[in-house]
Amino acid sequence: MTGQRFSVDTNILIYSIDKDAGTRHQQSRIILDALADADCVLTLQALPEFFNAVTRKDKMSRVEAADTVRDWMELFPVAAADGRTLADAMRLRIDHDFAFWDAMLVQAARAAGVTRLLTEDMQDGRVIGTMRLENPFKAGFDLRLL
Repeated sequence: MTGQRFSVDTNILIYSIDKDAGTRHQQSRIILDALADADCVLTLQALPEFFNAVTRKDKMSRVEAADTVRDWMELFPVAAADGRTLADAMRLRIDHDFAFWDAMLVQAARAAGVTRLLTEDMQDGRVIGTMRLENPFKAGFDLRLL
């Protein structure tokens, strides 16, 4: 879909390597494969969250996790947060009751021009500015639209 810029929440990155995640594992791999050919950025926040989660839960060794993060950093541009991102995230937390770290990820993605953030954990269908939050695991989500 042209004119769209994507990003993914940490959970999709985790599912992509977690063979115990069943259909979510398969779907996440399809999503990341499709996004490799699309306009997609990863947030700097999602990458260390991935590293921490998979190593803490013994899903990957630290070396494997670091290699995976480095591979994604070569494949996708990385959007970093700054002071404005923090101010916007605090406003989103205060005004719209987002969890703080979700708000940081949302605002970093928005600052990078993301129009579709794929996430299982946030408010599916919610529109923040020009960005839509979408749960790619819900029934009816069409992966072909990536």
